[in-house]
Amino acid sequence: MRFGIIGCGVIGALHAQTVDSLAPRAELAVVVDAIEERATELAAKFDVEASTSVDALLARDDIDAVTICTPSGAHSDVAVAAIEAGKHVIIEKPLDIRLDAARRVLEAEKKSDRTVMVVSQHRYDVASRIVNDALQGGKFGRVTSANAIMPWWRSQGYYDSGDWRGTWALDGGGALMNQGIHTIDLLAWFMGEPVEVTAYAERLAHERIEVEDTAVAIVRFASGALGVVHGTTAAYPGGATRVHVHGDRGSAIIDHNKLVYYHAAEGDGEEYAYGAGGKANQVEAILEEYGPPEEGDGMPAVAGLSTTSHTTQFKDFLSAVEEGRPPFVTVEAATNTLALIRAIYESARTQQPVKVKELTS
Repeated sequence: MRFGIIGCGVIGALHAQTVDSLAPRAELAVVVDAIEERATELAAKFDVEASTSVDALLARDDIDAVTICTPSGAHSDVAVAAIEAGKHVIIEKPLDIRLDAARRVLEAEKKSDRTVMVVSQHRYDVASRIVNDALQGGKFGRVTSANAIMPWWRSQGYYDSGDWRGTWALDGGGALMNQGIHTIDLLAWFMGEPVEVTAYAERLAHERIEVEDTAVAIVRFASGALGVVHGTTAAYPGGATRVHVHGDRGSAIIDHNKLVYYHAAEGDGEEYAYGAGGKANQVEAILEEYGPPEEGDGMPAVAGLSTTSHTTQFKDFLSAVEEGRPPFVTVEAATNTLALIRAIYESARTQQPVKVKELTS
């Protein structure tokens, strides 16, 4: 399958490295960026063509798939054009920054026979799959609550490094939309449909940005379970992301993409007094059941490695195209995650609870 990369920044370079690592199953053919120097520089690293024209790329019959790595607010327009041009499409997170834009991508996908996938590589982590399987299998009993925590740090220089960073028009948000979306995506995947959100969001530690660097939210899910979201880029020097899931018969904790706590009750007679849970960690046993991680699972994106953090998801995309099935992370799933983030922003803006289904943009 021959690929074109649209957008040659840091993420575009990661996508290029990922496609290149999957040769000969995948072939990187061309990279495109509105800034000619950036396209030329990335193309030279992989000995491929460089272009400044998205239209020219989409008109080519020898390109089977494109990956979209433009600023977040420009994702949907390019994605719809690519689908309508008959290309399979990979969209870097987020799907877009507005729900109406995301729904246009979903509608274009439904009208086509193309495969469209949104990047959410941490759904493929062993830890994430273990927790989701436990939830789907009812191993934690009645699920009662969950937390998504992202205490990161981004310097002022990070936000000053690009005109689009920290803007509503192209970044679509701050700590949640750009950095926290992976953690929030796991929360949405584990807990299901979000129904209502109450939230606060503020800019507390940065200048010259329009968006939040700190946000907290309470989420009520369709199941009745409650969740807490805490995302910030103002937690110097930065800490690990964590996802907690709790039920009346079990709990799990993912720390920095690794499963650090897991317990599912063994029979109806199992009871633990307060404070005994730490003695009942079943992580080693459950990890043995799942075996070693796949190549690329949780791998960092470092030049010279045969895999990247995106390798497992890109492999799934190739298989989905070949088998004529949906990819593991669909446009619909990404829209659900985006709806949760948009609801947090709307609640923070209006200082009122927001019903997720009533959101239009």
